[in-house]
Amino acid sequence: MMRHELLEHAFVEHIPEKVKPGILYVSMEYGTAAHSCCCGCGEEVVTPFTPTDWKMIFDGETVSLNPSIGNWTLDCRSHYVIKRGRVIEAGPWTDEQVAAERLRDQKAKARHYGTSMQSDVDVIAHEPTAVDQETHSLIGRLWQRLSWFTRK
Repeated sequence: MMRHELLEHAFVEHIPEKVKPGILYVSMEYGTAAHSCCCGCGEEVVTPFTPTDWKMIFDGETVSLNPSIGNWTLDCRSHYVIKRGRVIEAGPWTDEQVAAERLRDQKAKARHYGTSMQSDVDVIAHEPTAVDQETHSLIGRLWQRLSWFTRK
């Protein structure tokens, strides 16, 4: 069950060092959004806007993100959609479904950016570590997360 069923949006230049629960921070300057995981675990979730990652829709009143947000690397493994500011819980995925989506995503990135795909061994070797998660600067956090998304 989602602890946060609604997200207010805040258009910001920089994502704050500490994101507040219930707020979806959107930085058009950096093409990304961030929020505290809607399950209530407190983990920060970053969603970069790229042709192969998330799309943001602002309808003049609310914000939607597509596709769904699957927090497969977090302990909570929450999965939800943000549509018109509402958080809609989605079903859990198996490890096989997650692996298939990561492969699909990796192929889409390789196709779009004209690069070769990394092997699964390379991808596993680059999973974020506890030390990586403790990077404190905004640029460091964004770079770590964006570079992880391009490797998954």
